[in-house]
Amino acid sequence: MESEAVAHDTRVAAPRTSMGFEYTFPAIRGIQAGREFYVSMCPLRLIPKIFIFDDDELSPEMRAQRILNKGRLPALTKYILDNPDDYVFSALTASVDGDMDFDSTSPDGPGFRTGQLRIPMASRFLINDGQHRRAAIELALKGNPDLGEETIAVVFFHDAGLARSQQMFADLNRHAVRPARSIGVLYDHRDPSSQVVRAMAARSTVFKGYVEMEKSNLSARSRMMFTLSALYYGTQALLQGLDLKPDEASDLAQSYWETIDKQLPEWAMVRSRELSATEMRRDFIHSHGIALHALGRIGNSLLRESAVPLAWKKQLAPLKKVDWSRANTDWEGRAIVGGRVSKSHQNVTLTVNYLRRHLGLGLSPEEQRVEDAYLRGDA
Repeated sequence: MESEAVAHDTRVAAPRTSMGFEYTFPAIRGIQAGREFYVSMCPLRLIPKIFIFDDDELSPEMRAQRILNKGRLPALTKYILDNPDDYVFSALTASVDGDMDFDSTSPDGPGFRTGQLRIPMASRFLINDGQHRRAAIELALKGNPDLGEETIAVVFFHDAGLARSQQMFADLNRHAVRPARSIGVLYDHRDPSSQVVRAMAARSTVFKGYVEMEKSNLSARSRMMFTLSALYYGTQALLQGLDLKPDEASDLAQSYWETIDKQLPEWAMVRSRELSATEMRRDFIHSHGIALHALGRIGNSLLRESAVPLAWKKQLAPLKKVDWSRANTDWEGRAIVGGRVSKSHQNVTLTVNYLRRHLGLGLSPEEQRVEDAYLRGDA
């Protein structure tokens, strides 16, 4: 019987009728830390059938995995269903509590490492890494059964007990580092906002040569004015909910930020080398992520509410009178907390409110609630 197993980081018992039968996987044999392990491929349709959760109620010290975070599943499932031609999932890692017999293709040479892996159906499987991918695959199969014949890589280890499985989970996650948001934007060719921001960073005189494309934090001596991630969130806020074609969105975003540039003389001073980027970031907040996000939100409301095309450009003119310097005590508690620029949602809203006041714009009910709390000293 051909199949494979991998799933929610949980032990799985085979059906009663499976006693005496076995799963057979085409596999490659390897060695890590003196222990044999095997790499195989599993049809997606078999994953939810073989791996079943049974330990959600166990205490943390008795589990070898974290509890499934169901809040992550809709996004993962949507990712598969929306991208059936180019989704990518990395291998699942599983420990097998049972015998694993490997039949080599040949007794020596390259064939010694390839062959068939046989695992009794009575074995129990524990996913050390990949429980959320497994759950998302199960949900995606309900939405698109045709995905069932596709495969995912599975790495099988011998189950050496709970302590070893817990250690494997800790080791697999110990050195996992989420990539900086900027490089995620740089490499994401699926997200429309990423495409717009990359295009602006490459062609706009405001941004070309002054955007950090890989890191999401600028060093004190960096000659860059902005990070790609900060520009991304600002532009995403600007275009939120607007029904625009890709080219229209790109042109509008570039036009908006170039209009903003005219109200912030320090940006131009950096480009003309009258002021260094280091000095600007040190003394002003308008190139920081919170300012770009707030300006994006301001622009979004102007674009939605403006009855006259391009009227929003004149409405932005009062920004030139805003004191963007860190020395301005008005920023304390709004954009700056304890001497440091804060990017929290509440601080973004308070910064938006401050700019709205200078532009003569009203506040939304939510913005007013945040403002009232700040004025009461609750924020």
